[in-house]
Amino acid sequence: MSRINKNVILALLTLTSSAFLLFQLYYYKHYLSAKNGAGLSKSKGSRIGFDSIQWEGWFRVAENMGFQCLKIESKDPRLDGIDSLSGTEIPLHYVCKLATHAIHLVVFYERSGNYLWHGPLRLKGHIDKKFVPFRKLQFGRYPGAFDRPELQQITVDGLEILIPKDPTHFLEEMPHSRFIECRYKEARAFFQQYLEDSTVEAMAFRKSAKELLQLAAKTLKELGVRFWLSSGTCLGWYRQCSIISYSKDVDIGIFIQDYKSNIISAFQDAGLPLKHKFGKVEDSLELSFQGKDDVKLDIFFFYEETDHMWNGGTQAKTGKKFKYLFPKFALCWTEFVDMKVRVPCETIEYIEANYGKTWKIPVKTWDWKRSPSNVQPNGVWPVSEWDEVIQLY
Repeated sequence: MSRINKNVILALLTLTSSAFLLFQLYYYKHYLSAKNGAGLSKSKGSRIGFDSIQWEGWFRVAENMGFQCLKIESKDPRLDGIDSLSGTEIPLHYVCKLATHAIHLVVFYERSGNYLWHGPLRLKGHIDKKFVPFRKLQFGRYPGAFDRPELQQITVDGLEILIPKDPTHFLEEMPHSRFIECRYKEARAFFQQYLEDSTVEAMAFRKSAKELLQLAAKTLKELGVRFWLSSGTCLGWYRQCSIISYSKDVDIGIFIQDYKSNIISAFQDAGLPLKHKFGKVEDSLELSFQGKDDVKLDIFFFYEETDHMWNGGTQAKTGKKFKYLFPKFALCWTEFVDMKVRVPCETIEYIEANYGKTWKIPVKTWDWKRSPSNVQPNGVWPVSEWDEVIQLY
């Protein structure tokens, strides 16, 4: 790149240096205030970066400098749960080119879980597919979620710009940032058919379950252990974008290779006593912790085979073992109860493995030994091992 062209591009970058790596950061409530009047403008969550008028100004400045620019918009997923605002479009990507050079600007928005989200680079029918070699624009191709970074100002060729204070962490997040949105429209349809339980008991359970999940996430993050929503908690997210009020527990999954020997003590230190421990690290490990209001946290550890994954179950009275088979899956991010959490990317395959093709229909009577579609017998623990593999508290 010639010196002149580099200076032109750096000057253009400077126009957006008040946003993280050219990314626009919004708070959800403030965005709504722009749509609904000034009533929320003083609410917690001020907006950082440029508003739509300033972005259009940036757009015009770039074009005046000789750039050809393209704006890619799509629906704001944060508004899909609000009928009156669903369908509102927001800018997701800007692509500007000058001769053989191109700048790809990915717009980041702040979500209610205090993380950053960007939308997909999805080309609509009217967009010139030859404008730039879009296949080479790898960053932002799919929706992504990132921890909100602390920023630092640096100088590049005499120009001040902002970058993450910990760029290594940001770069490490990139390959694992893919995001799946909650299916708000399907959730609304579900609750039109099956009315949401609004009893005091149901609302109290959902509140306690949310707090328990948040505490589990905090504890595991401090340990550096990945987890994802599993079983009924995953079904609640995918089917109705909420916690199933009659499930009575919180279910998460962890890969056995991520197990750490201090995981039990970490949860106990967080105020969650161990309720039971079944199995062992080498086979069918399962942990259960007691939360408040009789809501428990079940942790299922997953084992990987050549063509599938599985987690185990143990019947305390008989020592019988069970195995639950799942197709292989990767992990994606989503937003659930105001948190950024992981779920299986291949969500429908994961849920159908566990609940069958009729997963859309609520089932309030559930036998963990017989009801799951993917359960199979897995032998019996030797009596000599019961003290180790069947521990009740």
